[in-house]
Amino acid sequence: MRPQSPHEWARFHCGITRELEASVLNSLALRFAEWVDSLSISSSLHESFYLYNWIETTHVLTLMLSLGMLFVIDLRMLGWWLMDVPATRIAERLNRPMWIGFSIMIVTGILLYVAIPIRTTQSVWFRLKLILLVAAAINAIAFNKYLAATGKTWDLDKIPPKRARYAAGASLCLWAGVIVCGRFIAYDWFDCGKEMSAFMNWAAGCIASAAGHH
Repeated sequence: MRPQSPHEWARFHCGITRELEASVLNSLALRFAEWVDSLSISSSLHESFYLYNWIETTHVLTLMLSLGMLFVIDLRMLGWWLMDVPATRIAERLNRPMWIGFSIMIVTGILLYVAIPIRTTQSVWFRLKLILLVAAAINAIAFNKYLAATGKTWDLDKIPPKRARYAAGASLCLWAGVIVCGRFIAYDWFDCGKEMSAFMNWAAGCIASAAGHH
């Protein structure tokens, strides 16, 4: 049915514009993945049984280590654990090893992507994981700014202020989502080429030029 009113035409054009933008972004993402796939390091990582497994194991172990420390900080900020220990003391002692772990986790995560770039790029779970990672990073930056601005005014409080508790709760939820999405990347429920709804094809970035890639 053709739009009749100016308002319907505006919505129609906005919808077309969004579809074109999504198509362009998906095409660019696929081209980048195909370029990465053409690199010799991609083939070397993908075809090396031991190296890929070592990288994946390191990624998982550093994830557990880093998030374990982060969850201790978050639980203190929520006022659920170690309430007798100053909040900033816990953060200061765990921040450095936690960020070292995160750095290794990021490097190994990039290597895992390089090993299987095309399928990973067109994984709805990978895309959702990236969104959650960005949200978690924004939440962490905002909380650190708040922590720096308030100093140690609530350091000894058993129950921190609402803003600190909200940030800690959001951190736990976002990182739990990252773990779940990361685990689901291995499954092929929504791989391109399967019979899926238009929404899932869009969410996974399935486009015609991806045909034949695995």
